[in-house]
Amino acid sequence: MEKDGTCGCAEKTKERPPEEYRDLISRLNRIEGQVRGIRGMVEKNAYCTDILMQVAAVSGALNSFNKALLANHIKTCVTRDILDGKEETVDELVNVLQKLMK
Repeated sequence: MEKDGTCGCAEKTKERPPEEYRDLISRLNRIEGQVRGIRGMVEKNAYCTDILMQVAAVSGALNSFNKALLANHIKTCVTRDILDGKEETVDELVNVLQKLMK
């Protein structure tokens, strides 16, 4: 975290507000539980399509996590850096979006 209390994304770290932190951790905990559930299904020889449906649910949850994290990043780090004249942040965002859209 920077001395002025901003997120410090230029140093590749970010101290998140408690609400954002709780939301992201809650999402990750649910995803982790879903993945453990899939492992259990494989261990119990569950039917393939049942497992595939659960994998699709995990993929959807990960996409939702990415959307929330990306929105927070744009609203905080990217906006701040643009206002501070750090245009390289836009290039970084474009690169990330290209990787996410593969």
